[in-house]
Amino acid sequence: MTKIQRQKISAKASQFTESVIREMTRVALQYGAVNLAQGFPDFPCPTELKQAAYEAIETDVNQYAITWGDVAFRQAIAKKVQWYLGLDINPETQITVTCGSTEAMAAVMLATIDPGDEVIVFEPYYENYGPDAILAGATPRYVTLHPPDWTFDQTELRQAFNDNTKAIIINTPHNPTGKVFTREELTLIAELCQKWDVLAFTDEIYEHILYDDTQHIALATLPGMEERTITINGLSKTYSVTGWRVGYILANPQLTGAIRKVHDFLTVGAPAPLQRAGVAAMQLPPTYYQELAKLYHNKRDTILNILDEIDIPYFIPKGAYYVFADISKFGYKNDIEFTNHLIKNIGIAVVPGSSFFNQPDKGKSFIRFCFSKKPETLQAAANNLLKLKATA
Repeated sequence: MTKIQRQKISAKASQFTESVIREMTRVALQYGAVNLAQGFPDFPCPTELKQAAYEAIETDVNQYAITWGDVAFRQAIAKKVQWYLGLDINPETQITVTCGSTEAMAAVMLATIDPGDEVIVFEPYYENYGPDAILAGATPRYVTLHPPDWTFDQTELRQAFNDNTKAIIINTPHNPTGKVFTREELTLIAELCQKWDVLAFTDEIYEHILYDDTQHIALATLPGMEERTITINGLSKTYSVTGWRVGYILANPQLTGAIRKVHDFLTVGAPAPLQRAGVAAMQLPPTYYQELAKLYHNKRDTILNILDEIDIPYFIPKGAYYVFADISKFGYKNDIEFTNHLIKNIGIAVVPGSSFFNQPDKGKSFIRFCFSKKPETLQAAANNLLKLKATA
């Protein structure tokens, strides 16, 4: 009798690799390198959030919250969104709380995308977007952001839209480049979304980390876009709690209904006491965000000064907390080879640029530095990177 041999790994899982970003943290620990790879702060979160988390646990907010989010937290999100973005969001019908913005994007994709649909993704892109589209059965359609300013070609973007296009992903402020999409760029995107009846998924997790008087513009606030935009955000970056895994989604009631069903069966719910603590985050005064911007402006200047010292070209980030740098002058075969050299011989972990592109060759001359680190970490990084200058 012939024994049946079945493929054990799904076709979907075979189409992408493990996270390169998270892998770089593991390698950094292995070699004792300064970790400027993964995007997490190594300094404390606001005291108010810690106290609120203690109190939530102490008062036994330790069982399931409502699947789509703690009531007090959703109400606080709605108030904060109204204050910051000017959007009038109903916390009962338009907000879904998720296990971080990572789960949020996956839930949104699974709730809205069918096999055969196309999703437009700007590249370079945060590495989760491509796999999310594949898991949802979609075909990613990549539109290049061109250096040195990481702008898209209008003709290329227009050509990407077609009868199969279901959605477009916009990440602003942008990871990995630090680009902030302009009103002009977003207006064109809005025009095309309405022309082709396309949804917009916006990842706005870095909305408060901005430089040089740059303004964050939420796509949902543009004419005709509130009903077709699904806005993704979370506590991780703005409040320095990447390990809490509390994100949220804003969408119209019909889309929210579908997203909540998917979210329920993906994770049931985000951690209840941390959702309740999120109320304190949403209630922080405007001065908190002003001080946050100053804090990150100083960190940005520190890393840029270091890169100037060793003469590595870079794009000056207008938002988020990354610098995308050009390493072609060093003469290495590709970004992977150079990144390995940095970790093993220089003592610095960064993310190879190829991990942010569908075609790795497009990113072989780039690396990403994360500067959401305390002064001692950045100083240690500076000391190690000076070795690179000596060997250049």
